[in-house]
Amino acid sequence: MTAEPLATAVVTSLVRDATAAPSMHNAQPWRFRYDAGRGTIRLYGDPERAMPSSDPQGRALHLGCGAALFNLRVAAAHAGRAPDAVLLPDADEPWLLAEVRLDRPVRRDDDLAALHPAIHRRHTSRFPFTDEDVPSGVLDGLRAAARLEGARLHIPGAWHVDEVLHLVHDAESRESLDPEAREELLRWTGTPGGASAGEGIPVHAFGPRQHDVTAPVRDFAAGRALAGRGSATFEKRPRLALLGTPHDGPLDWLRAGQALERVLLQATLDGLVTSLTSQALEWRELRWALRDPVSSMGHVQMVIRLGYGPEGPATPRRDVEDVLETA
Repeated sequence: MTAEPLATAVVTSLVRDATAAPSMHNAQPWRFRYDAGRGTIRLYGDPERAMPSSDPQGRALHLGCGAALFNLRVAAAHAGRAPDAVLLPDADEPWLLAEVRLDRPVRRDDDLAALHPAIHRRHTSRFPFTDEDVPSGVLDGLRAAARLEGARLHIPGAWHVDEVLHLVHDAESRESLDPEAREELLRWTGTPGGASAGEGIPVHAFGPRQHDVTAPVRDFAAGRALAGRGSATFEKRPRLALLGTPHDGPLDWLRAGQALERVLLQATLDGLVTSLTSQALEWRELRWALRDPVSSMGHVQMVIRLGYGPEGPATPRRDVEDVLETA
């Protein structure tokens, strides 16, 4: 059965939900095109929001767009439409990342809509987490969420966490000495000369400066003092999860982005707070060392810090009119 074409207000709402997804430095590297005649929404990567120094292959761009695609799927299911998504549908259009058909009613057994309440509750928290353990049943649920999208979620042991933290600190040092990487960071943050309203990471979302750098939380102040920004002691033993895929191409990155957002939304519903760490992934010579050599994970796509603590503040989003075109 074919459903009626979507009203303009519904399409706007779907895209607004999609753009609540996380992306590297909140650059929001996506564009959408709605074709009422075909009942589809196309998702495009936006090369003007790429980061050639920190993300030369566009891996992080694809992850962010994949996360937005997953939110679109959840929002569509919540609106009663079955989101039939095809990844990389046209080899002649490399920036066309996905096409989602929305001309059928959602199936009764579709569980995506249950995640919808978390879309606008999920925010990155760059604040200290408590020492409370995350129950094994909750972790199992997050692992299952990743598998549903074709990815794996690995919970590293103590020695592996120490190695991940070492690699993150190594990446921080490398970034501080790389003028191009620092320039990209400043472009998308709330420091002087940074991003404009509606994009990037504002100062209020930086979180406090760490007394002792024990948690993998990126310092977007880039070592500069900011008025009104305090400091805090973070958890000594951060709880980390590694999201990965067997292979490492654009298709895998889009799948990983969807898996990432499913994990984050499920974690939000479970009462967890999260932050993402990509610094060590931005250096080819460090990224390979992140994975556990005895695990079956081929390529780490994201490091997730999770636990219990204060929710992070919302970061800005561009107006839907700026990212949505209607055919």
